[in-house]
Amino acid sequence: MVMNYITYILFRIFVFKISLLPFRALYIFSDFLAFLLNKVLKYRKKVVYNNLRKCFPEKSEEEIKSIADTFYRHLTDIILETFKGFGMSEKALCKRYVFTNREILEKFYAQKRNVICACGHYNNWEWGGHTLGIYYPSKPFGVYKTIKNTYIDSYIKRKRTQRNITLISMEETLKYMKATHDRPSLYVLLADQSPSNHKKAIWVDFFNTKTACLPGVEVAAKLFDMPVVYFKSSKIKRGYYEVSTTVITEYPKETQKGEITQQYMKILEQDIKDLPPYWIWSHRRWKRTYESVFPDNVNNL
Repeated sequence: MVMNYITYILFRIFVFKISLLPFRALYIFSDFLAFLLNKVLKYRKKVVYNNLRKCFPEKSEEEIKSIADTFYRHLTDIILETFKGFGMSEKALCKRYVFTNREILEKFYAQKRNVICACGHYNNWEWGGHTLGIYYPSKPFGVYKTIKNTYIDSYIKRKRTQRNITLISMEETLKYMKATHDRPSLYVLLADQSPSNHKKAIWVDFFNTKTACLPGVEVAAKLFDMPVVYFKSSKIKRGYYEVSTTVITEYPKETQKGEITQQYMKILEQDIKDLPPYWIWSHRRWKRTYESVFPDNVNNL
């Protein structure tokens, strides 16, 4: 408990100092951190390179290295931009993080329908949480995983919810959806994470590999008849992002099992193929294979 509190104090000091940096200095520091993670500490380097080789077998080692180097710089950008965002004004955030074609969600709100959004760890998802409640007056909900250090978890949750967004745990999601069925709300899930229970996962083709996906988006959408959308995040330049909305389905109950998840992952895969460095390659996305989870079904593939 004491060590957790000390870690929290050091974390707060670090975040405060980052919040004071002008963006030019922020990115100079980010370049230094990227060099440190990539060349000195070699942070999850084996995972990063294995993932890239798996997804892009046609690329040379020189191309893989180039993507990895850019990824590490992007990773440190995202970390520092996240902390910088805690202290930014609404005007400054909205200048750097823009939601386009907002009429898509507003149409569903006019129909008094809740909407569920599947998005991924691509580009800057943290600023999306900061600005979503500014762009959309209908209160959005973000589904999150708690951090083990309760002091840090409480602080980050408070900062993430300071602009008209409510954070809920994965276990609370269905309860909140049921409670808000009569008023339009938006539920946002980072759906590209590896599920904890692979046997209950939805398995889809992702980068030519049978991949376990969280079932939450599809299950909730069908249960409450919620349209499913995808937020496409584009990096305009360093520190500037634009998000557009794509409708995956307006009528989830009419889809087949796995269809929504497959469509979402296919769109995400194309985004990653277009600009590979901006996905989080340090995640152990394929730590469990279909064959290891369902060995009796291998012959039926």
